[in-house]
Amino acid sequence: MIQKSPYKFFLLTLLLIILDQSVKLAVHFYMAPGFAGQVKLAGDWLKLHYVLNPGMAFGMQLGHEYGKLLLSIFRLFAMVGIGYYLVMLAHRGAPNGLLWAMAMILAGAVGNVIDSSFYGVFLNNAPYGSPTPWFHGQVIDMVFVDIWEGFIPEWVPVWGGQYYSTPIFNIADSCIFIGVCSILFFQRRFFGEPPVEGSLLPITGPDATEASVLPAADFIDEADESHTDHTKEAETAAEDNQHPTPESVLPDESKRVE
Repeated sequence: MIQKSPYKFFLLTLLLIILDQSVKLAVHFYMAPGFAGQVKLAGDWLKLHYVLNPGMAFGMQLGHEYGKLLLSIFRLFAMVGIGYYLVMLAHRGAPNGLLWAMAMILAGAVGNVIDSSFYGVFLNNAPYGSPTPWFHGQVIDMVFVDIWEGFIPEWVPVWGGQYYSTPIFNIADSCIFIGVCSILFFQRRFFGEPPVEGSLLPITGPDATEASVLPAADFIDEADESHTDHTKEAETAAEDNQHPTPESVLPDESKRVE
């Protein structure tokens, strides 16, 4: 298995982080939040819509006083773990598709970590009442695929009676989503067992694993013994035909003339 350099995959991660942060900062400085600054990109279904997300991806939140801090710390550890796992996969010669997917997931994790860690300080967008602006920054979301919006019926548990719309997300969320979906869709190709070196066909099935090969000497001995047995049987049969038994030579008593 050939080891691969992880640097080109980290380069993709870096480019996606730059793209994500550039779009977020452009939206922050040049767009008005909410519907007032909404920009239509493709009809009424694809828009730029500036919102601040205090929680996780796609607007989800942890309902605790220190939930945001815990989430930011978790993102930091996840970022380090994903980076280490990417290096390990590259050194093990993992398929390029898996490595590209991991690079995208890493880019998404780092992009949102930057928002959570520093935006509360440098963009002053930490929620009101946060114990500290550090690690309490709100993530900037802007991609709005407006497929559905409205009130959820009252009979729906938890969310019933509230107004919801299609989640608004950012470039980092998209990277994580695409990377995870790629791994799920192509997991057999990414994590399948490698073929046996030097074999033309894969060795599968119980017959292939349970089959045994006899040594050449044993095979020759068995063949010689079988040939000797057949030769002895043939010689015995020939002798029986050439030398009739005495009973067959004696005249038949019923044919004697009295």
